Order: sequence, then structure tokens, then C-alpha cells
Amino acid sequence: MKAPPQRDLVSRSSAPKVGGALPAGTLQRTLAIVMGGGAGTRLFPLTKDRAKPAVPLGGKYRIVDIPISNCLNSGLRSIYVLTQFNSMSLHRHIQASYKFDNFSPSFIDILAAQQTSAGSQWYQGTADAVRQNMRYFLERPYDYYLILSGDQLYRMDFRALLHQHIQMGADITLATKPVKPHQVSEFGIMQSDVDRRITGFIEKPSDESALQEMKMSRELLRAIGSDEEEELFQASMGIYVFNRSVLIESLHNQLVDFGKDIIPASIKNRHVSAFIFKGYWEDIGTIRAFYEANLDLTDVVPEYSFFEPDSPVYTHPRFLPGSKINGATLRQAIVSDGCIISDAHLERSLVGIRSVIQSGATIRNSIVMGADYLNWTKPIHRSRVWASDAIA
Repeated sequence: MKAPPQRDLVSRSSAPKVGGALPAGTLQRTLAIVMGGGAGTRLFPLTKDRAKPAVPLGGKYRIVDIPISNCLNSGLRSIYVLTQFNSMSLHRHIQASYKFDNFSPSFIDILAAQQTSAGSQWYQGTADAVRQNMRYFLERPYDYYLILSGDQLYRMDFRALLHQHIQMGADITLATKPVKPHQVSEFGIMQSDVDRRITGFIEKPSDESALQEMKMSRELLRAIGSDEEEELFQASMGIYVFNRSVLIESLHNQLVDFGKDIIPASIKNRHVSAFIFKGYWEDIGTIRAFYEANLDLTDVVPEYSFFEPDSPVYTHPRFLPGSKINGATLRQAIVSDGCIISDAHLERSLVGIRSVIQSGATIRNSIVMGADYLNWTKPIHRSRVWASDAIA
């Protein structure tokens, strides 16, 4: 799911025109919740020994760095990360990467699945994970709850999302992404009118007649600056804002998932609004998506760039030495910290931290995950994975 690059905006949304800035104190009254507990079976074997959000990205980052950095760049400083499967690597990364001083109320804390007197089950879904931790979320007087996925690549200013949510008087706001017809089978598809109020939902539609009713109207396409003749649908991005009382009431049941259960049920009797996002967004849920998203970073002007001084991506500071290049040939390559490359040929490839590539190696369209030693003379082409457990 890609859009043409636009470097002058941090967040490319198509929110309706509303006046004024965020009410004072809104960011302090907003809690961000990052979902990091999925098993990540579609990303196996990268998730064999680590949670999906802990999988390396772009050579030196982890996938979870994306939603956390989006929060920090948006001024949100109260963040919980919910974990469950293979969580040790994820815990270690978050604890080493994100630390606030003792004189600040800011925090990024981990909430792992646990047995309590109220129950001993694992998280059964995204909604169930939030429900099991509500006692922590309600300890402070938060008015808004921002729920995020831990396995997506995008850059969004959540202040715009919160601004629309408040100005529209919505109970729930979810981010949506315009997609083309061949992509709709991968997502939950929303229907909304020009005022952004969501009136319909279909989960991964396959019925063509029902799908045509979900198509974005000409008026809505015009409102967001798209071609009125274009056939687009609104796909849910798995990003939600809930009012405090609405979240409490929405979870007072046994429904287990936000996208499949809570949102469809809420559309019937609550004001659910769509925040239409037109920037780059990729769900890194499969090996193919992971491979393509990483190699796209090697483009001269990538659609998602880590070279954004106004919205940097934060990660664990490893204090590694600069990489050494000894007579190698590099074309469209990203080489991370602490590497040694000797008389090798790299083309449209990404090399993770602490990798050693010896003379004679030829690597094309490949990802070297990191902490690897390559001494092969046979060319390597379109290799998706070298998963190393040694990446700290």
C-alpha cells in the first residue's frame, strides 16, 4: 500500500477542515497502547525466537520503534506496550531504548500477559488484551486512548488524528487508508460519507456486489483531493482513538477483537469517525511484505524514509563503530553500524549491524539481517532472510 513520496509533510491526512488547535492538555490526557503480543505466524521463521514487533527493520531498527517514535514525535509520552509471545527480545529492546528522567511523568512501560485472580487466560485478541489490563489504563485520568498496531511501517502525526476526533465529537475514530479494488480482500473495509461518519463495515470482503456499495463516493474523493473517477475503498489501518467512557463500555462484554468485533458493533449505535490517511503505510505481516518494505528503503528517494530530521525514528543506541568498506562495490545499498565489507559487490541490498562480508561475495536484492559472517563466492540473489539470534 504505497503513495507517491511527499517530503514536506510529516502526516498526510485528509481530515475535514476544522478550526483551532488541540485543547490544552490533550496530549497529557492521552494514553497510547501498542499491541505487541501477536504470534506472527505469517512472518515465520523471523518470529521463531522473537515477537513480531522485535524483528529488525531497516538494518538497525526494530518494527516496534515505528509506532513508539510516531507517539514521541506527536508529543505523546504515556505509552504501554502489550506483549505475550516470545517477548524477551522485545522487552530487552524497549528497556534499553526508551528511558525518561526521574523528574518526568513520562513512561514507556511493558504489560506482559499474566495470570491474575480475575483470570489466567492468554490474550485472546486485541480487545481482550486491553480488557485484561484496564485496571492499569484507568489508574490515571486519561480522556483518550490511542490503540496502535506494533507491526506497521508509516509516519503519522497523531495530533491530527486527535484533533479530528475531538472536533467531530466522535466516540471512536479509526484511521483508514484509501486502497484499490485488488487490495480490499486483505483488509476490513469501511464505508463513510463526506462528514467521515462510518456507516458500514465488511471484514475482508469477497462478495463483489456488497463491495460496490462500500466504494468511496465522488463527493468524498473530491473532499480528500483524489480523482473523482478513481475506484477506492477505505481500509482500516488498525489505529483507533477511544473516549474513556466509550472504551470502558465497549469492553464490558466478551468480544475479543477490535477490528472484527468491537468496531462493527459500535458502528450501529455510536459516532464512529474515519480519519483518512493518504501517506505511505505498509502492514509488515508477511515475509513478502517485510522483504519488499526493507528493499524499498534502498531506493534513491524511498517512499518511506528514515532521513526525516523533524520526525526521527528512535531505537537502541548501540555505540558501534562506523562500518569499514575495503574496496567493495556498492549500488543502492544500506550498510548499518559496525560492519566490515571487503572487496564484495552489493546491489539493492540491506546489511544489518555487526555483519562481516568477505572478499568475493556478491549480494543482490537481499537482506542481511545482522550479526552475520558471509564468506561465499557464489552470488546471492533475492534472499529474503538471514535471521540471526545474535542481534541485541
